Amino acid sequence: MNFVAGDVARMPVIKSPRLDILVAKAIQIAKSDWNKRETSWDFCSNQLIGSLSHGELKGRVEKARFLDEIQTNNLHSLEQEIDEVVSRELGLLSTDKDQESTHLRSVTIDANENYEFSNNPKNEWGRLKEYRLVSDLVSYAVGCMFGRYSLDEPGLILADQGATLKDYLDKVPNPTFLPDADNVIPIVDGEWFQDDIVARFRAFLRAAFGDEHFEENLRFVEESLGVKQLRDYFVTRAGKSKFYEDHVKRYKKRPIYWLFSSPKGSFNALVYLHRYTPATVSTVLNEYLHEYEAKLQASLHTQEQLAVGDETPRKQAAAAKEAERLRKVLLELDEYERDVLYPLATRQLGIDLDDGVKANYPKFGRALRKIPGLEAAE
Repeated sequence: MNFVAGDVARMPVIKSPRLDILVAKAIQIAKSDWNKRETSWDFCSNQLIGSLSHGELKGRVEKARFLDEIQTNNLHSLEQEIDEVVSRELGLLSTDKDQESTHLRSVTIDANENYEFSNNPKNEWGRLKEYRLVSDLVSYAVGCMFGRYSLDEPGLILADQGATLKDYLDKVPNPTFLPDADNVIPIVDGEWFQDDIVARFRAFLRAAFGDEHFEENLRFVEESLGVKQLRDYFVTRAGKSKFYEDHVKRYKKRPIYWLFSSPKGSFNALVYLHRYTPATVSTVLNEYLHEYEAKLQASLHTQEQLAVGDETPRKQAAAAKEAERLRKVLLELDEYERDVLYPLATRQLGIDLDDGVKANYPKFGRALRKIPGLEAAE
């Protein structure tokens, strides 16, 4: 509140070359750990990819845990030695409280499972760490799908407003994994699109880790995410998408990938904020929602024919049930198009990235998946 020269002079500054070295090493470890986060300005690539070539994903997760444990122990040792130097220089006696401050739980970096999962039973730490590492990989993969990242170059590639695929190819002329051309990736319950998010992730997995262990790697991803099949992680069920929940949490309710979503989540399409243009909503409507509705209409016609055809009573009942489900979905999509997406598309809405997500996201109203707490103060 009020400092004068005498106050500053009385501060217990320790002049110790050894302490300077220890602190510098500790800071470097903490920075290295922080830069593994996708949200770090100095993030280069996902830690499961690194400089390694093709191989088993499970082995990479195990190696990442091993390296994280070494990093944690190194920082822990440095912190203990720093405490000893400071205590000695200031003439302080070590107490039980000092010992507690150097407990592994006090090493507050993501690499430290004792810190990250301290509120969970220890026998669950491995599973929780697996989930976090694999969900981080999925997030990075989606970034590669949109051109935010690249398997061939470190750091951000496309991060300017209105960035295009051409801009990406100017920076990465011969990409191992080509980003999406129109900045719209559909997410629906079923293989209705050849280039939906599940198909794109499978292609990413092959590009990043090779064909030899593809099926094994895919199973490992599904097991780590706790889903029977990969699509279950992405699609909206009971009004929730686990992938989008993780994304919103990762970016602290300021998502960079926006989810266009019908009221009950029967139709979803993901877009990258930095590649958004006033024509993006029209692309979602005309190239994806309309196509999806047409495919569902064709499927409904087939189910209606089966329901009154020469099939067994059991198959007829199943077809009738599926036909009724499809009618409800089509009604939902028709209302979403008529009341929400079409009016928004006709507006050709522009945004300014400098205004931030908090200001821009609400402009799209019911077209986007609602984010509880988005309106909260910074």
